[in-house]
Amino acid sequence: MFVDLVKIYVRSGAGGKGCVSFRRETFVPRGGPDGGDGGRGGNVVVRADSQLNTLLDHKYQQHYFCDQGGNGRKKQMHGADSPDLIVKVPVGTVVRDFTTGEAMADLTVDGQEFITAKGGRGGKGNAFFKSATHQAPRFAQPGEPGEEKTLQLELKLLADVGIIGLPNAGKSTLISVISSARPKIADYPFTTLVPNLGVVKHGAFKSFVAADIPGLIEGAHRGLGLGSQFLRHVERTKMLLHLVDISPLAQAEPVESFKTINEELRKHNPELMERMMVAVATKADALEDEARVKRFKDFCKKQKIPFYAISSATHEGVDKLLDFVSKKLMDMKDEEKFT
Repeated sequence: MFVDLVKIYVRSGAGGKGCVSFRRETFVPRGGPDGGDGGRGGNVVVRADSQLNTLLDHKYQQHYFCDQGGNGRKKQMHGADSPDLIVKVPVGTVVRDFTTGEAMADLTVDGQEFITAKGGRGGKGNAFFKSATHQAPRFAQPGEPGEEKTLQLELKLLADVGIIGLPNAGKSTLISVISSARPKIADYPFTTLVPNLGVVKHGAFKSFVAADIPGLIEGAHRGLGLGSQFLRHVERTKMLLHLVDISPLAQAEPVESFKTINEELRKHNPELMERMMVAVATKADALEDEARVKRFKDFCKKQKIPFYAISSATHEGVDKLLDFVSKKLMDMKDEEKFT
């Protein structure tokens, strides 16, 4: 089960109490203060783990509490520090404050950590407060309380290429052809209910990750269909393959379908319109009206958008599309080296 948005409650450990104690030894009638300090409370740490790909675990376990630090003891014995509590999440998880919505951390690298709630400092024992003018302090500090926070964990898939389009545009079929991913494929809308990742090996670019995003519809940015749940997954992609059905079964004109989805992207996040986009006319094997695809191609030419017509069923044009994608990703990778 794919879960990409959860709410959790975390509480770090309180610091241990400082100890009030005096030496009581044979032949030492006036032993001085020897109360030890309390231990530190445990931190709640969120860690990115490449072995995970969903936030499902945190849907059922939503409370994470750290232990309190140990109390100080006599003979200036320091209380034990409480171990940190590690909360593992998939790589690509954004940690937000649930109340304000502010992003606290963006964990994009395997092993990256962020302390969401810091443990309380242990209190000082009375041995700490002794001085020449105050040789027998009879007080110690309590430990500091831990922090309590309600967090939102939001998973954004890390993919080089995002495959988008209206329902039944051929997204799942394409990713099944170019990678080992095996999403559910059927001839009715919203077959894909969760994003699917596939590793594509082609050309000079050794491999890249493609994400098949569930079908978007008009009003997706407002929550219609499945768009509001999955639009976030295209935010990290370097390139978008915008698939448009040009077969006779497509209800809308290709140009109108293309504009509809682009408008949803713009309303969700205007920065997505600055992303490299490739227009892909799908189901070319079923094309009956040549004028239909020509109007779409001419529109893309005016907008200076790369255009490819393909058929995932017959593999027509797929290799040319992958050649272009691989080359562009390689160019982007080279540019990153010099920036």
